[in-house]
Formats: sequence, structure tokens, C-alpha cells
Amino acid sequence: MAENSADSQMQCGNDGRPAGQPCEDCPVSGFDGGEDQWIQRLGLLRNVIRQEVIARQLSDLVTPGSKVLDVGCGQGTQALKLAAAGCHVTGIDPSEELVSRFAAEAQAANADVELIDGTIEELPQLLGARRFDLVCAHGLMMYLDDHAQAIAMLSTFVDRGGLMSFTVRNAHSLAMRPGLRRDWSGAVMALESDQYVNELGLTAFADRLEDVTRHLSEIEFQIVAWYGVRVFTDAVPNGTPVPGRGELRRLIDAEDKAGRIDPYRWMGSQIHVIAEQRP
Repeated sequence: MAENSADSQMQCGNDGRPAGQPCEDCPVSGFDGGEDQWIQRLGLLRNVIRQEVIARQLSDLVTPGSKVLDVGCGQGTQALKLAAAGCHVTGIDPSEELVSRFAAEAQAANADVELIDGTIEELPQLLGARRFDLVCAHGLMMYLDDHAQAIAMLSTFVDRGGLMSFTVRNAHSLAMRPGLRRDWSGAVMALESDQYVNELGLTAFADRLEDVTRHLSEIEFQIVAWYGVRVFTDAVPNGTPVPGRGELRRLIDAEDKAGRIDPYRWMGSQIHVIAEQRP
């Protein structure tokens, strides 16, 4: 759920084992224990910046009538924005609390959304042969053990000519947050490992861009664009509130522009990848 949500240890059972037992072909997720803190921080600066920047990066990818799948949709921040742009959105998430929030906001906005209770591991059973113009997974990958399998799973639901949009924790900049907070031991640890403890106190995993490129190449997909997310504000304290409207707009403008150009996008706390199937 870091942007959205992930279940703790649910497995699909698609290798013949009962659901709930490990399957070698499924990514294992681990968000258990972070949901309450995540909900408490939804309206604070770090989350708002990330959500708004990703929304801008998505805005040019869809047109009215596009079919969108949002895996780990959580409270539906991105899904509701896409629905407001005229998309037909299907959101999937295992969190009863977050999906309830999503459903209430969707009803209030009269949004065209379909909500399904489930996890990334269960997609084949939940969706069957359905395909989408855009498949999203924002804030999900860092909680999965096998990122290559997760990306492969998502790709099977991308329609011909469609796109995949997902975020990963940026291993290139993993030491920046502790370093800027003067946590020198934490910075050294981040320089030596792609595993880390995030702001929710959960163990998570970071990726380098070359890792993502390799995973995509293995399934005949390629990156068409990538962005840095939260370049300037990743090290601000967790409880930092959102500033006034004018300052917030200027801050989002700065984050958006920095996240699109080198060398700044390499310093984003997350990498937002847009990928398509190779011609």
C-alpha cells in the first residue's frame, strides 16, 4: 500500500497447491502491519507529493474510454483521478478498510470504477482473459519478494498496444534519505544493500533501473519513459503537513520538473516506469 496496498502472504494456488500455500510462480507480498500508519499519513506532505506527481506523469497516457487496471489500488487516489479523466477503472486490493474508503469516494464522485477484493497473486483467477489499456501498480513492488515475477504477472493483462505503469523504490538513491537526516549509519547500510526498513517500519526492497530493464526485457517489454518521484521532499519528517495552496502548487511543479530530467530524477525516492511490449 505504500501508494496503494499489498497483502501479506496470500498465494494463488495456481500450481495445484491449496490457496494460502507458497507457489513458486507467484510473488510474495509483505505489507502486513503497515496499514494503520499508512491511513494516518494519507493527507500529509510526503504522500500528497508522491500522489500528485504520479498523477501528472500518468495524465498523458490515457484518453476517455481507456480501460485501466489498478493493482493494489488502496484508497483509490490514482484510480479516482483516472476515472475523472473518463477511464473505465478496475481496482484490486485486499484491504477492507482502504477499499471501503475508495468505494465511498467513488460513489460521491459518481466515478466509473469496479472494485475487486484480491491480491496480485490472485489476478489470473479474478480477471481471467480480461485485458487493459493501462495496468498500474504504484507502491506495490517494494513489498514483493520476486519483482521479476510480479512484472511478468502484470504484463499478461496489458492489451495489445497498451502500457504498464509501476513504481519501485529507487536503489540508486537509497542512502539519500538517511544521509539528509544525518543518520550516517543508516546511510552506510543503504549504500551496501537493496533491502531497507521503510517509514512504516516494514522491511522492503529497492530496485535499480537496470534491474527493471532486465525484468522487462525477459518478457519482451521495454521502458518508454521513466521518472523520479519525490526528489526534493523525501527527507522531510513524516508528520509534515501540506502547505498552503500556492506553495503546494509551486512545490509540485518543482518536483514534477525535476522528476523528468537528469540528473535529478535519479535522486527520486521512487522510480516510476512506463513500459510497453516490444514491437
